[in-house]
Amino acid sequence: MNWVDIVWLMSGAASLTLGCIHLSIWLRRRRHWTHLAFSVAAFGVAAMAMVELASLRVSDPVQYAAILRWGHVPFAVTILSLVAYVHLRFQESRTALAVLAVGARLAALAANFLSGENLNFRSIESIDRVTFLGGELSAPVGIINPWMALGQLSQLLLMVYLLDVIIRTWRRRGHEERKRALIVCGSILLFLVSNNTWTILVVLGVVNFPIVVNVTFVAVIVVMGYELGGEVLRAAFLSESLLGSQDRLRESERRLRLAAQAGGLGLWIWRTSIGSTWLTDNGRALLGLAPEQDLRWAALLERVHPADVPDMVSCREAALSGATYACEFRILQDDGSVRWLAASGRGDAEDADEPGIIRGVLQDVTERRVAEERFRLMVENAPYAILMVEYDGRIALANARAERLFGYNRIELASLTVDALILLELDGAGFVTSPASADDARGTAPGLTSTARRKDGQDVPVEVVLTPLQIGGNPYTIASITDISEQLKLEQQASTQRDELAHLSRVALLGELSGSLAHELNQPLTAVLSNAQAALRFMDHQPPNLAEVRESLHCIVESDKRASEVIRRLRAMMRKDAVKHEEMDVNEIVRESLQLLNTDLISRGVAHSLEASPDLPSIIGDAVQVKQVLLNLIINACDAMRDRPSERLLSLRTLAHPDGMVEIRVSDTGGGIPEADLERIFSPFVTTKSEGIGLGLAICRTIIHAHGGHLSADNNESGGATFRVLLAREGRPA
Repeated sequence: MNWVDIVWLMSGAASLTLGCIHLSIWLRRRRHWTHLAFSVAAFGVAAMAMVELASLRVSDPVQYAAILRWGHVPFAVTILSLVAYVHLRFQESRTALAVLAVGARLAALAANFLSGENLNFRSIESIDRVTFLGGELSAPVGIINPWMALGQLSQLLLMVYLLDVIIRTWRRRGHEERKRALIVCGSILLFLVSNNTWTILVVLGVVNFPIVVNVTFVAVIVVMGYELGGEVLRAAFLSESLLGSQDRLRESERRLRLAAQAGGLGLWIWRTSIGSTWLTDNGRALLGLAPEQDLRWAALLERVHPADVPDMVSCREAALSGATYACEFRILQDDGSVRWLAASGRGDAEDADEPGIIRGVLQDVTERRVAEERFRLMVENAPYAILMVEYDGRIALANARAERLFGYNRIELASLTVDALILLELDGAGFVTSPASADDARGTAPGLTSTARRKDGQDVPVEVVLTPLQIGGNPYTIASITDISEQLKLEQQASTQRDELAHLSRVALLGELSGSLAHELNQPLTAVLSNAQAALRFMDHQPPNLAEVRESLHCIVESDKRASEVIRRLRAMMRKDAVKHEEMDVNEIVRESLQLLNTDLISRGVAHSLEASPDLPSIIGDAVQVKQVLLNLIINACDAMRDRPSERLLSLRTLAHPDGMVEIRVSDTGGGIPEADLERIFSPFVTTKSEGIGLGLAICRTIIHAHGGHLSADNNESGGATFRVLLAREGRPA
């Protein structure tokens, strides 16, 4: 045995082995026809190896011609199998070119048996012996068969077909597919060109050597086997990966079931065409189904609340069209109660191959819906108007009270901005104006007085309370709006009544001081009478004493001014004009109050002192009401010292505070106030005097509070009590 025998036997054995391997693969995986095509091609190459090995040993031209004729059969089988493999392996192949190549090869095979001794030679004249690899080989010498051109045409069509597959795959496929097309089709092209060239050279007698094609086709089979074997290895790897993925999928399913059960979720898969339904146990419990009860569409609709049936039908239609769906519906329980369920998921549209499938999740949302209903009822029945405002000012929600307050229905309110309804000066605290400002908002802004503009153009005074909040990451402001028209009317009535009561209190106080006031008027009137009589006497002198007359008249004028001032003060205290807040001098008010009570203080035996601060700022208020407070406090101080035999001292002091407040202190040396009554004495109808009715101090505190101040009382360490009057510079609340 020489090297030629070894090489050809090994080539045939290798091809036969590869053919058997891929045939066994195809027998197990019948849908993979590429393995069958490859195995047939490998068997054909193995057969060609045996035929060529026999032709290399024969020396008879007739036997050589017969062997060469039958050698075209496995060659044709190999070519046809390669075309089938390429056509099955690459989707970009043209069927027409494949049919042309196959048809030409079959025609060449027919010509092989019908013309001459074989397709290559019309006749073989002799056999030459050629030495190669240590052995003698048979080389044919004869006349060429013209039908050989048909065989060359079939080879050319096959090469065109392979080139077309490479080009089309290169244009339309990815990198991996391009590489496979180039390896498989390129190797076949390469070896077809080399085989055809060699055969032509041998037949034409240019080369004195046997016609051999086995070596080139074995190389093709090896290349194809390598590429196809890589697919087998990849398939094995994918199979292992698939097994691992299945294990992971089962583990994921167990985790998903556990998570769904822990979250109270129910999972379902509904194959609508056949009515088959898969439900988790929790899903059956949510729908009120028995463990073995199947879910049917008609049966489900019977359990759904009638008002929710249209939404259910719409969701089902959306799911069957392949869209996502989400809906909420009520399930009627056997005990008559209602359970709210939320269903969401996605459907796969029904086609010729697959029935329609709806996959989804069920969740019990009864508590949320009940809470939403409670919230809705609370908002709708709130005693004030509520607006939910987005950060750009648009109204997202309004309750029934808001409709009545503004005169718009809810659809109209949703098209408006809050600026069209409320005229509000925010002054640093108000509506959330951007998503970022919602993060900085803290708590609820205090009530702000504003004006609401109704649909009919009427302005209504309102109080607005603003509360910023976030819902789903979006900033909103809740505006609670209260109509304060009636409240302002009541406050106006209360203010009027308070002023009337204060006026009555002043009248009563002046009545109490009538003796002192009469004395104050009697003195200047007596002086006027005396000076007038003296002037008459001086006029009777001869000559008249005009200098004395002039002095008497001057005294009459001064006494008249004094009497006029007393009357002016009395009229000011008696007037019932509207309260006028204007700038006033506190020191001057204190002095005028002391002058008005001067005679009463003397008659009571009360000495008084005034310590007035020279740099006292003026305040804004009603001078008459402040005088009324001071007169009341001074008279109370005198009454407190009534039983003291001596040291009846009334002290008044004015001073300024650093915060802009002005303080008036009225101190006495009486018996003081019981500790338990230091605050009670400012309540209505509480008094320490047997003849009092207990309204004086209550009215005084009300007056001071209306001026933005405060009235309080303390006992002195040395005896007696001190009343402190605090007044704001511009009527600000203390």
